Amino acid sequence: MKKILVLHTGGTIAMQENEHGAVQPNLINPLYSTIESLSTIASVIVDDYLNLPSPHMTPSLMVDLAKRLKERVEDDQLDGIVVTHGTDTLEETAYLLDLILDWDTPVIITGAMRSSNELGADGPHNLIASVRVAASDEARGKGVLVVLNDEIHTAKNVTKTHSSNIATFQSPQYGPIGIVTKRGVFFHHTLTKRDCHPVTQMTKKVALLKTFAGMDETIIEAVANTHIDGLVIEAFGQGNVPPTIMPALKSLIARNIPVVLVSRCFNGVVQDTYAYEGGGRTLKEIGVIFTNGLNGQKARLKLMAVLEQSTDHSTIQELFYK
Repeated sequence: MKKILVLHTGGTIAMQENEHGAVQPNLINPLYSTIESLSTIASVIVDDYLNLPSPHMTPSLMVDLAKRLKERVEDDQLDGIVVTHGTDTLEETAYLLDLILDWDTPVIITGAMRSSNELGADGPHNLIASVRVAASDEARGKGVLVVLNDEIHTAKNVTKTHSSNIATFQSPQYGPIGIVTKRGVFFHHTLTKRDCHPVTQMTKKVALLKTFAGMDETIIEAVANTHIDGLVIEAFGQGNVPPTIMPALKSLIARNIPVVLVSRCFNGVVQDTYAYEGGGRTLKEIGVIFTNGLNGQKARLKLMAVLEQSTDHSTIQELFYK
């Protein structure tokens, strides 16, 4: 029988709704009542590592979590890991863990949209499904995976798409890479490449800004004055910005502060298509770095990790194009 670690970090999956309808953290994790149900699936050990709402998570805490997982794998000879997490920042923790952990051991991140004592609570089912995936031989070597609502997603592509629906986690353009059924765990495709940046700290300050109609350079300048190490811009469409912010972007790049471009659209990638002022072609010409399908929050984490390794513009550009 596989040995699986279930490590808790908090979130709605570990909370209860009180008589006034407010959802709050619990002193005792309600998921303990589900652990017995897992005994036929795997030999489960539990680590109550954190009990935080996911908006309280930080990149530094995510790096510490990666270190904790490495320690537990080495000490306990684990076959797989399930991390329970709040859903608001779940995709960011999953993605950063995927960048840091360069191994084949399955790591599954799961959570819940409904607290433990609400009708239709999804936490226990998501936990059971996640342990089943973590114990699956086919999950090895696929990087960090996110399992909710009987779907298996890659950390790179998954994102939260609805504020409350239990089917909130989706992978735009790509879809889930597998499903969990009563009969088993089934993978139908996988990533062709994995990206690894085994950093041990996250000290760089990277800002994330979304473009909007009428945006001017004062916003970029104000953010730059906070002494940022990098900037991610969520651009219009295929990668276009208001022309009024071009001087500020040029100034950042001239100071060797990398500017990374993603689209604010739900689907698609940024491209150097339009040649007008502020268009993707002109952004590429001044040295803006284009991503290959990451969303803004994940591009920010990747830039933070990359900056721990190199500040060379060409190196950063190459790493983001992969």
